[in-house]
Amino acid sequence: MEEATRIYDAGQSRVRSWLAELRAPFLTGSITPVVLGSIVAWRETGAFHWSCFILATLGAAFLHLGANIANDYFDHRSGNDEANTRFIRPFSGGSRLIQEGLLPARQVLAAAVLFYIAALAIGIYLTWVVGPGIIAFGLIGLLGGYFYTAPPFKLGYRGFGEIIIGINFGVLCVLGGYYVQTQGLSWEAFVISLPMAFLIMAVLWINQFPDFDADNQVGKHHWVIRLGRKKSVSVYGGLLIGAYVVIGFGLVSRLVPMWAALGLATLPLSIKALRTARAYHDDPMKLVPANAGTIVIHLATGLLLSAGYVLSRLI
Repeated sequence: MEEATRIYDAGQSRVRSWLAELRAPFLTGSITPVVLGSIVAWRETGAFHWSCFILATLGAAFLHLGANIANDYFDHRSGNDEANTRFIRPFSGGSRLIQEGLLPARQVLAAAVLFYIAALAIGIYLTWVVGPGIIAFGLIGLLGGYFYTAPPFKLGYRGFGEIIIGINFGVLCVLGGYYVQTQGLSWEAFVISLPMAFLIMAVLWINQFPDFDADNQVGKHHWVIRLGRKKSVSVYGGLLIGAYVVIGFGLVSRLVPMWAALGLATLPLSIKALRTARAYHDDPMKLVPANAGTIVIHLATGLLLSAGYVLSRLI
C-alpha cells in the first residue's frame, strides 16, 4: 500500500511539473491574435470556418509551447537560468524545473520537438485545405521560436529577439488567423496586427528587467542589456504608446472600423504600468505589477479589438 501511494504521489508530482513546464496561461500571447485575425476576416466576409479556426489556434498554441519549452532547455544549456537569482516567477527566469531537478533536460527538449511536430502536422493539413501561405507562416514561427535561444543563431542573445517575438506573436498570428478564413491577406489585417505586435514586444521587454544581471553574465545581449534598465523604460513606454497610435491611425484613415476604438480603453492600464516601470525599474519585486499588467494589457486590448470587430459586423 505504501509503495502504491509513493508511486501515485510521484506520478502526480510529475504531472504537475509538466503542467508547470507548459506555462499554459501565457498562451494568451498566441491565441488572442489568432482570434482577432479570424474575427477581422469574419467581419469582412460574413463566413466563419470553425474547423480551420480551431486548427489554426491549436497550431499557434503548439508553436508557442514548443518555443517556451525549447527556450527553457537552451537557457539551461547556456547557464542563463542557473545564473539567474533575481527572477520573478512566472514572469521571468524560465520555468526553473530543470534547475530544480524536477524534469530531465533531455525530456524537456524532446517535449519541445513533439510540440513542433504537432504544429507542423497541422500546418501541412491546413496547407492542403486552405493554401500554401500557411506553411510559410508556420515555418517562420517555428524557426523564429526555436532559434530564439537555440544555437547557432541564438536570436534573443543578439538583439533580434524582440522583433522576432513581435513578428511571430503579433503580425503572423493575426495574418495567419485571417488567412485561414479568407485564403488571402489585407492591409486592414496587417494594420490591426501591429498593436498586438507592439504589446507582445512590451511583455517581453519588461520581463527582461528582472533577468538583467543573469542575461548580461552569459552574453544574452538583448536591447534591455544594451540600453540599460533606465533607458529601456522609455522604449517600453514607446511600445505601449505605439499600440494606441496605430489604432488611432487606423481609425483616422478608416482602415479599421469605428468600434475598434474599444482597444483604446486599456490606455489607463498602460500609463499605470509605465509609471511603475519608471519608479521601480531596478527592483524586481516592486516591478511585478508592471510585468503582470503588461500581460493583461495585451490580452484585454486584443479582446476589445475583437469585440469591436464583432460589434461593427452586427450593428
